[in-house]
Amino acid sequence: MCGTAGWVSFDPAAPVTAPVADAMTATMACRGPDAHGLWLGRSVALGHRRLSVIDPAGGSQPMVFEHGGEPVVAISYTGEVFNYRELRKQLLIRGHGFRTDSDTEVVLHAYLEWGEDFTEHLNGMYAFALWDARTEELLLVRDRLGIKPLYYWPLPDGGVLFGSEPKAILAHPSVRPAIDTEGFAELLGFTKTPGHAVYKGMYELLPGHTLRVGRGGSTLRRYWAVESHEHTDDLETTVGRVRELLEDIVARQLVADVPVGTLLSGGLDSSIITALAARHRTALGAPPIRSFALDFDRHGDDFRADDWRGTPDAPFAELLARHVGSDHQVVTLSPGHLLGRGAREAIMRARDLPFDLGDGDTSLYLLFQEVRRHCTVALSGEAADEVFGGYRWFNHPDTITADTFPWLAPPFGTGISGPGSGPGESLIDPALLAKIDLQGYRAQRYHEALAEVPRLAGESAADRRMREIGYLHLTRFLPWMLDRKDRASMAVGLEVRVPFCDHRLVEYVFNTPWAMKSFDGREKSLLRAATRDLLPPEIADRVKAPYPTSRDRRYLDGLRTSLKRATEGPDAPVRELLDEDALAAATAATADDPRPGYRTGTELVLALDFWLRGQNVGLDVDLEL
Repeated sequence: MCGTAGWVSFDPAAPVTAPVADAMTATMACRGPDAHGLWLGRSVALGHRRLSVIDPAGGSQPMVFEHGGEPVVAISYTGEVFNYRELRKQLLIRGHGFRTDSDTEVVLHAYLEWGEDFTEHLNGMYAFALWDARTEELLLVRDRLGIKPLYYWPLPDGGVLFGSEPKAILAHPSVRPAIDTEGFAELLGFTKTPGHAVYKGMYELLPGHTLRVGRGGSTLRRYWAVESHEHTDDLETTVGRVRELLEDIVARQLVADVPVGTLLSGGLDSSIITALAARHRTALGAPPIRSFALDFDRHGDDFRADDWRGTPDAPFAELLARHVGSDHQVVTLSPGHLLGRGAREAIMRARDLPFDLGDGDTSLYLLFQEVRRHCTVALSGEAADEVFGGYRWFNHPDTITADTFPWLAPPFGTGISGPGSGPGESLIDPALLAKIDLQGYRAQRYHEALAEVPRLAGESAADRRMREIGYLHLTRFLPWMLDRKDRASMAVGLEVRVPFCDHRLVEYVFNTPWAMKSFDGREKSLLRAATRDLLPPEIADRVKAPYPTSRDRRYLDGLRTSLKRATEGPDAPVRELLDEDALAAATAATADDPRPGYRTGTELVLALDFWLRGQNVGLDVDLEL
């Protein structure tokens, strides 16, 4: 998967230097533990950390194409292009020669052949920087769905700093990490505004966009977005097309020169990916696919069904593994694992910013850490809910009609700020939330998102609303989930691929009418119909359950202890952000405290505390309340 970092300077008084570029690149070591490289040209430094997946021997980077002994184009590339074999054949016919078997060289030659329009030919998950020495311009490129991250920081001279993660940019000596009022609202808002990097002065390259940087200025160009088209296929044809796409996508994404496995929760989505992967491996005569599941110590004994989760995951994961014959491993975590300082701090460093999933993040990191001991690549069922409409709020009448993001609407968004807020805010001072106008910020971002939705002439009001909800998930919810998975996996040097994010599938299903997506009255009806023959009935009919979290009292007790420690004394940096009465109640609460947001609010405060202490972040927010 790899990590990239670099620097373009057009200011003769502040030229690029190898030591600084090296320091920026070094922050990406976790993303690329296998090798590192640095290339310096006139006005530019490209750094690279490599995770070897395709052509380990020949795919070293940065990769440079030369003519007459002079550099023409150089690239620092992260991710995978899954159709690189087909592109290679096309380019060979057009006269290109190759020195390696890597997809990186195919991308480089695709640019030489088609120029900036080469993005139209790529199928994959990628983010890269390409320096064209002929024009002395940098081209930053990000994949269509934003699976792989890429951040940039414009410089006063027209140059730019960039990296796969903010930490690469923050390593430059001229950058001061700071967050202003809008950034603080974005941090708490759970809106994932496209392009917003939270840090003041920093941006995230928009999915499906390129950014060209040269002496004459910068140009941001969109090369892809979901568009609305009339769906003319009948139900049977649609079901068949979804299945055809899934089979092709999984086959492509199993290609690697390193061990590949799957993440198997026992839910519908991960079971489909594992079943398709197992079938493909069997057809090739390859060894069984490896699958990995997460469980918690004593989870089966302590499990209690609730409105969100009716059954534990582990038995279903084991059922699917037996059904398809995968080489299955369960990673079991205890409260000690989840509360351990090393894992918690590792995932918070990986995230760069404080978020409030707590043990949901820590457990994901620990799962990936174990998977990495056996595989370099893992396929995930992420994104099926956003693409096919699997979340409960897709079908709840109150959230469908709510004038806010569905995941923040009652009965799902029930934080202290009122309807449309998140439970993670429970310990934040309400006066601070009012001062940054968090609810107003959410409303502004929501209506901006609605204005982007591609319309379809003649569509009914009900279909139009479901199209809006689908668009909101693809552009505001899914990016947040993809970013989380990318950071947790790359923190241990694991490449996670997401077949449901193939842009062909996304385009097709986005334009499938909601009546087809839910034709039998259930969530993800279309996906179930397309894959039912692959699965045991118990899994094909299983109700959607969220990512598991620990319900162990020992973990909740540990959270309370950690919160007390983090907020002790009036000089604790996070304390000025908190509601003292809510903090007192939370630190005195029992492990079974029923108040909304107690747990997620505590986990957000712990993340904020670590961030403020470790990053030396400047809060350019007036905290005088």
